Parts: sequence; structure tokens; C-alpha cells
Amino acid sequence: MPSHPLHEPVLAWYADHARDLPWRGPDAWPWGVLVSEVMLQQTPVARVLPVWRRWIERWPAPADLAAAEPGEAVREWGRLGYPRRALRLHAAAVEIVARFDGDVPADVDSLRSLPGVGSYTASAVAAFAFGRRHAAVDTNVRRVQARAVTGVALPARSLTARETALAESLLPDDAPVSASWGVAVMELGALVCTARSPRCPQCPVVDRCAWRLAGAPPDNGPVRRRQAWAGTDRQARGALLSVLREAPSSVGPARLAAAWDDALQRERCLDSLVADSLVEPLGDGRFRLPVRRP
Repeated sequence: MPSHPLHEPVLAWYADHARDLPWRGPDAWPWGVLVSEVMLQQTPVARVLPVWRRWIERWPAPADLAAAEPGEAVREWGRLGYPRRALRLHAAAVEIVARFDGDVPADVDSLRSLPGVGSYTASAVAAFAFGRRHAAVDTNVRRVQARAVTGVALPARSLTARETALAESLLPDDAPVSASWGVAVMELGALVCTARSPRCPQCPVVDRCAWRLAGAPPDNGPVRRRQAWAGTDRQARGALLSVLREAPSSVGPARLAAAWDDALQRERCLDSLVADSLVEPLGDGRFRLPVRRP
């Protein structure tokens, strides 16, 4: 049973306000949870949901994705961002088939052995897909902890050992309840305890939030600036990869030049896409999405 003063109000709030997301529902299964957690890294739910639905409809099990060309994973990833995640999911599917008989493993160590699965993703899948007692500490969880427990406006820029220890100390003793707690705190951070405009009057723990009780002091850390986008290599890579995703086969230099007219930046970004195994050069300035090696 919940034991910390935050447990009961947060769990009750979640029961009433949780979004209807397919990877959290009663019909969710481990592969769907794993795909969602990889897609949700640095990406909001609204952008992930349609891509996740298309992905799962096409590849409902690891074996389905493992049988596909890696380039098809990149193609289906669309404009979700950070497309190397698509290749890592494909590689993880191959490993799941080869080493775990096609079933997503339940224990954290086995999950962490999969390509592209780090500590957070392994803990999240173990907790949310299998009901294991693990703390999955994402940005939303860190922000709720910082305010409600530590009494500061925002957490540190990077996850600290102290934050992880705090998250573990807040877990309810019962494993299934702890899994519900983990996702409830994430949802509270995503919907109410937001970074820029927290909706404190709607918060179920506003009366016991250390930050509010301290007068809601402003963040005294360094200014957090948004990364520029226009004209960057990230934008150029995205434009070039978009042309390759939309092509049924390879793409020649004229179409790539039309996608990004700065020749030096275009060549630099194509080289980086090749280095990341997201595209393959074919000679004569032509490129394609990656295919499986014999």
C-alpha cells in the first residue's frame, strides 16, 4: 500500500486524469511499451502517438521488425526526430529474436543488453510492461521531485545520483503499485507540474509541495536556452533524410541539392548520415536508405 504522503493524492489524481495512451492501457504488451519508450525520448506524446500506431500496425512484434530492412525502420520513423533511434529499435528487435526467442525480456540487465536501451528505458519497460519495482526517472519525474520534495524550481541539467536515490526511496513497497506510481508522477509532470507554467491550483499535492511552501522561489541556475534549429546541420540532415525516406529507391545529386542548396553543408551532412548508418552511398552522388547485409 502507498506509504509516503505524496502517494495517495498522486495515485488518486492519476486514476482520474490519465491520458488514454495505448502503451499504458490494459491491452498494452511489452513490445509496444518498449517502442513507446524509445520514441518518447526527447519527443512529446502528441508527435509520438501517430508514428507509434503506424509502427505497431506494421510491426506488432519484434520478429516482424527484425525481418524488415533497417532502412524501412528509418522510413517509417518519419519526422519524429533523432532517427538513429529507429536503427537501434531495429537492432534491438534482431537481438530479441536471436537471444530471447522473440519475447522482450523482463529483467533490467537483459533489457540493458539490447542496442539503444539505457538505464532509464530498461527501468521503464521493466516497470510499466512487467510491473517490476524500478524507478524510471525522466525529465517529468525529476521536475516533480525537485519541486514537491526538494523545494527547488527545476532539477539540475543532468540526472544526479541523488535524484535517482530519491526516486527509489519514493517507490511504494508493492511492485505493481510502484509501477503505477512511476507513471503517475510522469503524467503529473507532463500535464500539471510543467517546466514553464506549472498549473499549481490543479496539483493534487499543492498543499504539501516543498517548493510552494517555500514561496515558489525562482530557479537560480544558469539560463536555459533553447537550441537553434534554422540553418543548422540538424535541419539539413532532416531535409536530406526526408527526401530519401520518400523515394522508393535511391536518390541522385539533383534531388539532394534541391532539398538543401548549401553544397558544403549538404556534403558534410550526407557524410554524417553515412557515418550514423542512416544512409548508404552508391557512387555517382547517389544515396539510399540502409539495407540488410548478407
